[in-house]
Amino acid sequence: MSRQIEDYALLSDSSTAALVSRQGSVDWLCFPRFDSPACFAAIIGNETNGCWSLNPESEYSSRRSYVPGTLVLETIHDTPDGCVVVTDAMVPSDNQHRLVRTVEGRRGTVHMETRLVVRFDYGSIVPWVTSSGGELRAIGGPDALVLRTEIQLQGENHSTVGRFTVGEGEQVSFDLAWHRSTDPAPPRTDVDDLIAGAVDWWQSWSSRLNYTGAYRDDVHGSLTVLKGLTHNANGSIVAAPTSSLPEWIGGSRNWDYRYCWLRDATFTLLALMQGGCIDEAKAWRDWLIRAVAGDPSKVQIMYGLGGERRLPEMELPWLDGFEGSRPVRIGNGAADQLQIDVFGEVMDALHQARVNGMEPDDNAWHIQTAMLDWLEGNWQRPDEGIWEVRGGQAHFTYSKLMAWVAFDRGIRAVEQFDLPGFVGRWSGRRDEIRREILEEAVDSRDVFTQSYGSSTLDASTLMIPLVGFLPATDQRVVNTVEAIQRELTVDGLVQRYQASGGSDGVGGEEGAFLLCSFWLVDCLALMGRSDDATVLFERLLDLRNDVGLLAEEYDPVAGRQLGNFPQAFSHVAIVGSAVTLCPSTKGMVEVRTEVEP
Repeated sequence: MSRQIEDYALLSDSSTAALVSRQGSVDWLCFPRFDSPACFAAIIGNETNGCWSLNPESEYSSRRSYVPGTLVLETIHDTPDGCVVVTDAMVPSDNQHRLVRTVEGRRGTVHMETRLVVRFDYGSIVPWVTSSGGELRAIGGPDALVLRTEIQLQGENHSTVGRFTVGEGEQVSFDLAWHRSTDPAPPRTDVDDLIAGAVDWWQSWSSRLNYTGAYRDDVHGSLTVLKGLTHNANGSIVAAPTSSLPEWIGGSRNWDYRYCWLRDATFTLLALMQGGCIDEAKAWRDWLIRAVAGDPSKVQIMYGLGGERRLPEMELPWLDGFEGSRPVRIGNGAADQLQIDVFGEVMDALHQARVNGMEPDDNAWHIQTAMLDWLEGNWQRPDEGIWEVRGGQAHFTYSKLMAWVAFDRGIRAVEQFDLPGFVGRWSGRRDEIRREILEEAVDSRDVFTQSYGSSTLDASTLMIPLVGFLPATDQRVVNTVEAIQRELTVDGLVQRYQASGGSDGVGGEEGAFLLCSFWLVDCLALMGRSDDATVLFERLLDLRNDVGLLAEEYDPVAGRQLGNFPQAFSHVAIVGSAVTLCPSTKGMVEVRTEVEP
């Protein structure tokens, strides 16, 4: 397959998601959850691994957009003989999971073709397919799909094909519904009613967004993407709905992102609250409490959607990978790593929930104090760090920074909300960590480095002013920002660190990291370089595809998106930087921090 990552649009029912290409092929779909085995996996393999195409038979050009305030997609196909609009939607429901599509004739006559290739378990299971009563059924192991449509279908080479003609004013509908193979199929429902229901559901939700500052449409669009990556039943938010989309074409940096990282908690909570999504923020906070409950020494950096802790990583050798980028992986072995920074991120997230007036939860404070008890005796340990290296542990600056954040937010919680705690003891730890960072993490250039004793630059040090450790005008911060701009950017976009040296234990190249580029926007703004910050921010916005989606990374040389898609943190960062740049809005950094003298 030769499509680019940015050729895809996101469909979501707030339980799972699909990716549909500009040409009209659904090449990724997992039922019933984001992290369920895919029944369409062509995006990381080929058409024989599962897809559902719907497009004109003759030459055509396409343009597309979402129905305003929704993730319901409309794609207009123009051909020499006519024009059709294809509407694609996943239907939010508490107990059903379906993908519906319609083709409506707008002009002339268009000859269409649909081809359905169902392959359960990431393209490995060819289902048993039967047809009766106007329904096509595909069953494989625990999964079943039923397709209902008024057109004639026939089998061709282990796929199901339909060819039909649509004239002006005519419409053809398709309803693909998942169910457990032991259960009956969902009842027939009018497809127009299903699409109308999906539009109403999304627009009812988006009408509650109350951000009115600069870049309003961009912020609302990113918040809608975050909602599309939210599991509505439990409040968890996946990092991305895909697995193994490569961080470099042809490389091995291919990971499964269909899980919930604690690291995302702080910015995610703030982004949701800045947009008025209090219900979603509370659900995320409650999910977080459930997920990390128990022994603080057992806190993981990521969990499954329901708080599952075992996420074994494995390779799927039958899949060729996106443009040959192998291996294809599911599960994520980083779940077993020690990453000290997550304690700071959880402490910060729960503190911001209180600051923003969210209904308090006593369990949250009990969990926080238990975490600080554990951190007191363990913050000095080396770990794998924010970037989840696989080349050995180190004393990463970012990990120590977030340990400082953990004690700082604990102290603030006691002082601001009259909670029981050990301010004297925690203040001692906070001051000790601060002294150590300033002594061990600054090199001879007066620049913050990736880890103690190294000279390696790392974009995570851009977070130093963003969490309130030092003001952005501190000369060491200024030196660090300028060094990163000189040495860690490609065409102005920020890399996490120099990955090509292999020091992270993975090897190979990767693109510029979009989250880090947004961090640079925030730092420039806080340094008083608002014009530079605005130019970079608007350039980053221009990297989005035609329906406003961003992946994790970007290749500035080839001019294409890289990594899993769409990436929650990239869209969280759009919200955060927009708010930082808005002169009439209290910025996220102001909300989070009061810089120590």
